[in-house]
Amino acid sequence: MSYELIIVGGGPAGVAAGVYAARKRIKTLLITESFGGQSTDSVDIQNWIGIVSMTGVELAERLEKHLKAYSDDVLELKPHVKVSRITQLKKAGEKGGPPSRGRSPLRRGEGPLFEVETDDGKKYQSRIIIFALGSRRRKLQVKGADTFEHKGVVYCASCDAPLFRDRDIVVVGGGNAGLEAAEQLTAYATSVHIFELGPEFHGDKMTQERVFKNPKVTAHTNAETLEIKGDTMVSQVVWKDKKTGETQELSVQGVFVEIGSIPNTEMLKGLVEMNKYGEVVIDHKRSRTSVEGIWASGDATDQPYKQNNISMGDAVKALEDAYLYLQKLK
Repeated sequence: MSYELIIVGGGPAGVAAGVYAARKRIKTLLITESFGGQSTDSVDIQNWIGIVSMTGVELAERLEKHLKAYSDDVLELKPHVKVSRITQLKKAGEKGGPPSRGRSPLRRGEGPLFEVETDDGKKYQSRIIIFALGSRRRKLQVKGADTFEHKGVVYCASCDAPLFRDRDIVVVGGGNAGLEAAEQLTAYATSVHIFELGPEFHGDKMTQERVFKNPKVTAHTNAETLEIKGDTMVSQVVWKDKKTGETQELSVQGVFVEIGSIPNTEMLKGLVEMNKYGEVVIDHKRSRTSVEGIWASGDATDQPYKQNNISMGDAVKALEDAYLYLQKLK
């Protein structure tokens, strides 16, 4: 099967691109393993503009419903499958390329040509691709972390900080993400401890100064998290001071983990430019990648602000630019 556009991903970025593609009547296939992205893990989303509060599951349902409202002969959805490989069959400007089967919007000798393979063995061709597969949180690998996930162990301060009002909190991670999470939490929590595994914090100095001057914040360097304890909810964190070797137990009701994320870009390795973190490098004006015919948006890219609202905006930007690109091929 051949299309003008294939969108990879069903989170906020992928769905935004899909809705706009349908409205512009671009023959599109959207492939996704699930809808909603990382936000499905959140029990209360309060920063989705226009909706005061909803769960991550509700967000996923809204996104899927909106997309399906446009699903017709132009927009085709392929849910519950995973993309395993993306191959460039023809570069822009090259003549020929493999013939398409059946009726197809692809024209030989025009623009690039890509093939997307899914884990069910199916293959699809398209002129262009918008990649919006997002990322996955780097999980804390200590005893009790899995047991108490969603029971005090959380991975999104922007999503869940208001749920921890008047509680004692630990933030694991001393980079900018950890510092910013701690800063958000000070508006709600009674106290916030920040654990940095190394001898010094790695966030920028201005952020450190701003966060550490808050009397609610206690900073710990050389702090290795060993175990998370509790009954039905988190109640203690066991940690070791790597400098002294002393092991301590801290009474807390929440553990916010900010130790980075892993972009879901494995199938793009060797195809487009990536940075050292595995994020797709894009032109932030148009969301183009280093390969003509591939756009990217959302958490899979080197966009520094990993937020749903920003991901959607970047995806719309990518789609608008991709639409203009397609018009030039006609």
